Amino acid sequence: MSRRVDRINGLLREEISSLLMREIKDPRLNALLTITQVITSPDLRNAKVYLSVLGNHEDNVNALQGIRSAATFLRKQLRERLRLKYIPFLTFAIDDSLENSDHIFRLMDQARLESASLSDEGPIGEGPVSSTTIGS
Repeated sequence: MSRRVDRINGLLREEISSLLMREIKDPRLNALLTITQVITSPDLRNAKVYLSVLGNHEDNVNALQGIRSAATFLRKQLRERLRLKYIPFLTFAIDDSLENSDHIFRLMDQARLESASLSDEGPIGEGPVSSTTIGS
């Protein structure tokens, strides 16, 4: 990606976050909502906005429906706030990378605990050691 597209992605992320906090009064967006990433196409005509919602699957679905219903309003507000030749059409998706990384960390912790418990038991197949003397 070019440096210009990166700057526009950051600008869009900040402005959309600001609009969601101050302008949107949809009750479906009352959950803790974070814009994690904006990826704009090279021609700056389309942008995919990734959201992270604190809550369960139902909260994710509700937030996604709420923000999709506000997409036209958001684009209009961006047109008034930003001085860009093209204001991109916005599409929204749930960013589940935080959940995926949390799941991976939990698996790693579980594997570490299992490994520690196996090393405490000693090698497999060895029983208690007995000493016997032959020929005395």
